[in-house]
Amino acid sequence: MLDIFKNQFSKEEILSANFGVEREGLRVNEDGKLAITNHNEIFGNKLLNPYITTDFSESQPELITPVFHTTKEAYAFLSALYDIIALEIGDEYIWPQSMPCDIPEDEHIPIAQYEDCDLCQSARMYREELYKKYGGKKQLISGIHFNFSFSEDFLRKLYEYENKHSDYKDFKNDLYLKVVRNYLRYRWLLIYLLGAAPIIHESYNKECTKLLREVHEGAYSNDGAISHRNGECGYKNNIDLFPDYLNVASYIGSIEGFVKDNMLQSHKELYTQIRPKAKNNTELLNSIKDEGIHYIEIRSIDINPFEKGGMSLEDMDFIHMLMLYCLVKEETGYENWQEDALLNQRLIAKHGLQNVLLIRDGKEITKEEWGLEILFEMKDMSLEIGLGKEEVIDRMIEKIIDTKNTYAYQITRKVQQEGYLKAHIDLAKKYKESAYNHRYKLEGYEDMELSTQILMKEAIKRGILVEILDRRDQFIALTRNNKTEYVKQATKTSRDSYITMLMMENKTVTKKMLERQGICVPKGIEIAITDNKDIIISKYKNKAIVVKPKSTNFGQGISIFTEEAAKEDLLKALDIAFEYDDTVLIEEFAKGKEYRFLVIGDETVGILHRVPANVVGDGKHSIRELVKIKNQDPLRGKGYKTPLEKIELDESSQLFLKQQGKDFDYVPEHLETVYLRENSNISTGGDSIDYTDSIPDRFKEIAVKAAKAVGARFCGVDMMIEDYKDEKSNYSIIEINFNPAIHIHSYPYIGTERNIAKHVLKELQLI
Repeated sequence: MLDIFKNQFSKEEILSANFGVEREGLRVNEDGKLAITNHNEIFGNKLLNPYITTDFSESQPELITPVFHTTKEAYAFLSALYDIIALEIGDEYIWPQSMPCDIPEDEHIPIAQYEDCDLCQSARMYREELYKKYGGKKQLISGIHFNFSFSEDFLRKLYEYENKHSDYKDFKNDLYLKVVRNYLRYRWLLIYLLGAAPIIHESYNKECTKLLREVHEGAYSNDGAISHRNGECGYKNNIDLFPDYLNVASYIGSIEGFVKDNMLQSHKELYTQIRPKAKNNTELLNSIKDEGIHYIEIRSIDINPFEKGGMSLEDMDFIHMLMLYCLVKEETGYENWQEDALLNQRLIAKHGLQNVLLIRDGKEITKEEWGLEILFEMKDMSLEIGLGKEEVIDRMIEKIIDTKNTYAYQITRKVQQEGYLKAHIDLAKKYKESAYNHRYKLEGYEDMELSTQILMKEAIKRGILVEILDRRDQFIALTRNNKTEYVKQATKTSRDSYITMLMMENKTVTKKMLERQGICVPKGIEIAITDNKDIIISKYKNKAIVVKPKSTNFGQGISIFTEEAAKEDLLKALDIAFEYDDTVLIEEFAKGKEYRFLVIGDETVGILHRVPANVVGDGKHSIRELVKIKNQDPLRGKGYKTPLEKIELDESSQLFLKQQGKDFDYVPEHLETVYLRENSNISTGGDSIDYTDSIPDRFKEIAVKAAKAVGARFCGVDMMIEDYKDEKSNYSIIEINFNPAIHIHSYPYIGTERNIAKHVLKELQLI
């Protein structure tokens, strides 16, 4: 097969595959005890949320990634799911370990609760039967399920070159079953390399702990343990079962036989290290019989306590290489391979950090000798067909050569030094802090606009299916209960008509629509690029005015003169505005402070006062240098991908500074604040301050009225208010913006953070 790969396939074709991860966990309190609170209602129905559900217990969340075509995407999404759930469970944490925390007796372990429906009752009954048969404590063991399949294009092409069957489905089934058989043979190696559950807490199982020695403060282990989860104290069937993996018919027949003989209550209870899976896993065996094996589920993987999401990207890449190795590796005819493979698994799980003799085809071999042989064969495979994955395999070779490089050794040392509960809680706290520090972004999607990331994150949290239709254009589809809404840039939706958008884009039309509703707007005139500017200049020079393009957004091309405008400055302002439109508005300068009202539906959901781009002097650095320093803030970026935008020194800021008798090389005095432009848009480097709870309702109602005047369900209303504390104060609406950004309200520079995405989803009738 290697020759076929080398001569007929490109690297990209060989590596094309599909990846998905299911990560279980436990919610715990700060003291390391199991949290017995209910699964957060914000995640919705456990059986319908495709991303966040529960496993056996109400205290056992399960994170499920979609299927991705790269390990990098799967890894990022897993981390994103961790961030989402960590921020929604209050003062609780996610236990970063496969073996349980400090857990109560069985009768106090809360089994997952479900809503009143036939499927829900079935899920509850299944868990109750497991509880009776295995007890509640073993059900709390958590792990990683890694779902893998080769791409259909890869399989089809391989079928053409290696076809020994008349039927493609049979070919694919046989291929996946070969991978399954070989994986079972070599699973001991993956358990050694990724094993990270070498210690058991005294609350877990007295029968297990009395056979072990105390490591530190109620934590128990034996010398050299790698993974109690994969050993005798782990979660396994009451008797050893060996399905027949020769072909699909024999596999299905063997499992049906286990159920018929009352060894299993259903196929779901077979706790093997790897499972063939189907398109319809509710009717797994029938679906495999009719449609064939769709993917395989690898179940040997412990939660990596040193990874926030529970699994590293390098480990995902290694498993991908292991799957290719299992595909090309020739099998032997040794009959008792399943029994020996299970023995090897248990030996490694219990004593893997020590010198262990394994059984290969009935003969003893050291784990070092066999492990290095497999890994060097994998490395040769990568080199021969040009996969470029040698470094990943080298990291695994280092773990064979020196056990100190293994996760099991490292977590054992950490527990010995700090204690079982403290060592893991400290890691959990670190990961939760990381989630908070990056709360504004959706990991893996940082290239998208922040408002879109925020909306996607809220949808994922609530179990709304998210599909990216055009990543560069920020175009997504949101689906729940067969209802789909299409959204562009977070607030361009079907709820606003095209003519509404055009009205808001045209500032002259906007003013007329507002005036008809008795809403105050600044007086002014409209001039075209071909008009006689001398007449205009003579009328407006030496007045406080605003010059802005007729159709623009995000504060582009605007010049504001709070005092008298000199002729040359007014001409310059017109030139700047005409760069963005061939029609320009000149308006009276409205007194007061500017506030952005975010209107969604019939409600003002957020209000910001936006402070114009500014720097604070230190008596040493110039304005140019201070801007560079301020732009280093990680919250500042470009393209609306961070809560704040970087400050740009452009013609508008140069003109504004000139009115103050300053330029970019001016050195402000210590603590002197220098504003770089009059307009306060966040998009031009301004700072945002939340005023939602401070502004009187009268102004909120005016903002909603303004939105309705143009028929908008999503809009940003820019309002000047002379005294925001006085509900009778003078005001003027200077602009209404379509496609308002939500991130500036969600994460203001100063003030309360607002869950604006929730209001977007409500307006779309998805929640």
